[in-house]
Amino acid sequence: MTASVQVWPLGRVDYDDGLRMQDALVELRREGRVPDTLLLLEHPSVITLGRAADRTNIVASEKLLSARGIEVYETGRGGDVTFHGPGQLIGYPIIDLNPDRRDIRRYMRDLEEVLILALSDFGVAAGRIDGLTGVWVGNKKIAAMGVRVSRWLTSHGFALNISTRLDDFNLIVPCGITDKAVTSLEREAGDVHSLDDVGMVIARRFAEVFGREMTMQHVQHESVQVVIYREREGQREYLMLHRLPERGNFWQPVTGSIKRKRNEAPKDAARRELLEETGFDVEVKDLEYVHTFIVEKKWSKKGMEAHAPIFNREHSYCVRVGDGPVTISPKEHDAFEWLPFEPAFERLIWPGNRKAFQKVEKIPASR
Repeated sequence: MTASVQVWPLGRVDYDDGLRMQDALVELRREGRVPDTLLLLEHPSVITLGRAADRTNIVASEKLLSARGIEVYETGRGGDVTFHGPGQLIGYPIIDLNPDRRDIRRYMRDLEEVLILALSDFGVAAGRIDGLTGVWVGNKKIAAMGVRVSRWLTSHGFALNISTRLDDFNLIVPCGITDKAVTSLEREAGDVHSLDDVGMVIARRFAEVFGREMTMQHVQHESVQVVIYREREGQREYLMLHRLPERGNFWQPVTGSIKRKRNEAPKDAARRELLEETGFDVEVKDLEYVHTFIVEKKWSKKGMEAHAPIFNREHSYCVRVGDGPVTISPKEHDAFEWLPFEPAFERLIWPGNRKAFQKVEKIPASR
């Protein structure tokens, strides 16, 4: 019987959420609760350091990275310094190499083969360079690789440049290699391809190389968050809501699920949740920030725990309000506070909430 691989196209995933996904899926795979899994996604601009990384290979100053909102992460994968950003397709295989593929060198070559075959489907002749990891078009690197293997369960993986802004690689010495350039599918093929289209080809080639039967999966759960702020005496304040102890016991903005069975649009869900949780009935502004994360078991709703993994896609909005009264929902929250950015930010525990607050803080103050 042919083993299967579940393929999850996830869209944008913040890097720290991507780490959580992998940790959770490795445990689920180890417990036999999920089959082999391939996550396909895109990260915002971020620099990552592998176990063998030389930090001096980050050539951009901390000031420049901070100004551009680029975070730096130390990871448990192999390899040196890597840049991830929009237009780059990330693949995280969570697969069990037991019993017949317990060879890390073979695994790396197999991942390279997946990408080489996929690129050939787009008319790009890619290959390997002796002594170097990754996939190359001539002397130009088109895909970086860095993996982690723990008791023969894999995580991390590859990053394929599709329409990535190549100038961003000037922030680092890619993989510590000083005499090679980087390239992208768009540059080499001369055509524009979506990450979803390329992801489907890679998924098919992955199943072929690893001898798996491919099963496509899709994110079923969607939610919204709404950051509420006001301006008083020249200072911006944010409305923080405290969840009931039995519902988490943490501070957050307005959040809630999109009622897809009712064909509810994300913006309509945001306005409905805003009214239900605070009493404000006003138009919301799209922050143009959509991200996907894994729902931890302890936060899943009743009946969801039997399904694994559970991914949620969240749409972000904001709204500026006046000094009207706040009417919180007693089913969700037991307290609220208006706080300046820094103390409000410190209370947030979820990466997606923090990213949304940072985007709102950059909105110019009204005169």
